[in-house]
Amino acid sequence: VYRIPRRIDIIYTHSFCPNCNHKLGFFELIPVWSYIFQGGKCKECKQKIRPRYLILEVLSGLVFVLIALGLKLDAYNLEFSQIIKFGFNALYFAAIFIIAGIEKENCKIEKSVLYYSVLVSCAYIIYLCIMVKTSIYRYVMYLVTFIILLIVDSEIQIKQAKSSYFINLLIFIITILINLGEFVGILSIFIVILAILITKTIHYIKNELNKYKKEDKNITQNYNICFLLSIASTMLYIWQLYLK
Repeated sequence: VYRIPRRIDIIYTHSFCPNCNHKLGFFELIPVWSYIFQGGKCKECKQKIRPRYLILEVLSGLVFVLIALGLKLDAYNLEFSQIIKFGFNALYFAAIFIIAGIEKENCKIEKSVLYYSVLVSCAYIIYLCIMVKTSIYRYVMYLVTFIILLIVDSEIQIKQAKSSYFINLLIFIITILINLGEFVGILSIFIVILAILITKTIHYIKNELNKYKKEDKNITQNYNICFLLSIASTMLYIWQLYLK
């Protein structure tokens, strides 16, 4: 979430403090515990570490545990289908967390991570069609839509020198439909739209009461929609797992 928007290498560059560039040692790299034991500060410069790192580590870890339990993974009786399902879930939710975190921080959808989620989705489609023998026709429509949206986005980027937020949002929604299911995807969209409408209504009422009117902005500028969709779809998917 920190490195990708800044084009900092995420594989070979050692973890460091953004304030003093101190390279983190082994014990400083242990998720959650290092934050707690260091009092939420850098060991060298004593600069406060943003709580978002702790929150992201705790919530992402909790999500993976809940998914494993929801899929009824048993260390003593593992099934191939469960392992593959959990593997695809882990790959996809990693993308969701990064996309949501970057959008929350920078108000944009990171295309490199979005394309990664598209690749995961395509791999998942191949697995379903070959191993699970799922009907291919529904997924062909998704793949065709992917191709059309990517072509349109490329054309927009060539003409306007910037990517289309709306097109990237549509691509993100399709990855949710593929990986988490149509029920989760559609219900997530409905919940986010409802939440945005309620929020805008409350703001409108407050402005009227205060006799203060703000400049009307586009909905994509006011709200991190991918961030909201990520939260809604994650919660709904876990809830769905426990209903089965």
